[in-house]
Amino acid sequence: MGWFCAGAQGWGALFDDHWKFSLGDDRAAAGRDFDDRGWRSVELPHDWSIEGEPDRSNPSKGAGGYFPTGVGWYRKEFAAPVSWKGKEVEVLFEGVYMNAEVFVNGRSLGVHPYGYSTFDYDISRLLDWGRKNVIAVRVDNSQQVNCRWYSGSGIYRHVRIAVKDPLHIDPWRVGITTPEVTLDKALVKVAAIVKNGPGVAGDVVLSTQIVNEGGRVVARDSVRVRLEGRGEVPVERRMAVMRPKLWSVDSPWLYRVKMTLSSGGRRRDEYASSFGIRTIEFSVGNGFRLNGKAMKLFGGCIHHDNGCLGAAAFDRAEERKVGLLKAAGFNALRTSHNPPSPALLDACDRLGMLVIDEAFDGWREAKNANDY
Repeated sequence: MGWFCAGAQGWGALFDDHWKFSLGDDRAAAGRDFDDRGWRSVELPHDWSIEGEPDRSNPSKGAGGYFPTGVGWYRKEFAAPVSWKGKEVEVLFEGVYMNAEVFVNGRSLGVHPYGYSTFDYDISRLLDWGRKNVIAVRVDNSQQVNCRWYSGSGIYRHVRIAVKDPLHIDPWRVGITTPEVTLDKALVKVAAIVKNGPGVAGDVVLSTQIVNEGGRVVARDSVRVRLEGRGEVPVERRMAVMRPKLWSVDSPWLYRVKMTLSSGGRRRDEYASSFGIRTIEFSVGNGFRLNGKAMKLFGGCIHHDNGCLGAAAFDRAEERKVGLLKAAGFNALRTSHNPPSPALLDACDRLGMLVIDEAFDGWREAKNANDY
């Protein structure tokens, strides 16, 4: 059984700097020409609740540490170079707590209610090429109580922007598994979806490499794929890694898959993601086994916040949290009670921590009046 790689690893550049923030709800803030000169400048990730004063009158009550919540707005100006025209421009939010409505140049793209899952929007059709563009985000955490723990408020995880060629690898639909593993050889299966925009049909070449931690290519593959205009094709490749170093909690060896998509001799897209080679098994007789060896899970439940930093998911804070647990003798953690940040999962991969990754706190029954 293998390591599934998805999320933000294959995404574009960070989009965290030069945001403006205001606590309150002025609906005019969605517009491109709104005057935000009196707003605060902030860098993301950002949690406005932890900046406030705890007060027993705040509706978050004890579960939220009596910190303020409410409604807040974020705005950011950015340029859309003419060189982006004809490409797919997407913006990705790793986590916004909660009820996030996103606007580009005054046009609403929709509302994402859940505060812990990653979401993205294609903003290509709303951009003015070569001119000022504005992205605005309304965050509504006013409906309290909606958690049994401190949630924080705002754009508390990274934002990224990706500019994709119409011909590209879908970053959400890449899967890397290791269905057969021995000490002599591991079979690595790489599954991907190649997508084509409105261009003409034609052949493309998908090249795949597996690179070890030392930077050496240990397996390579190349295949020609036929694509129709506005079409997509699933591609699955199986590659052998000889004498693999297995990922374990004591030796968290990682490999990296690098894929390149080419057409007419020109590179069109790239995708890269780390993964580990290992096997896991569950059975009545042996319990849990990693790489064929029975082991006990010495684990703990962790929430997403970082203490006095609040909910802001700074990469180093997420890594430090995993490192402290590792130093205390933990080999597993359960994310209570929601998907964690990509930064925390990356730290678990690198430091050797098993993860039980939850999706929601409530399934069929609410535990608070305003639960998601």
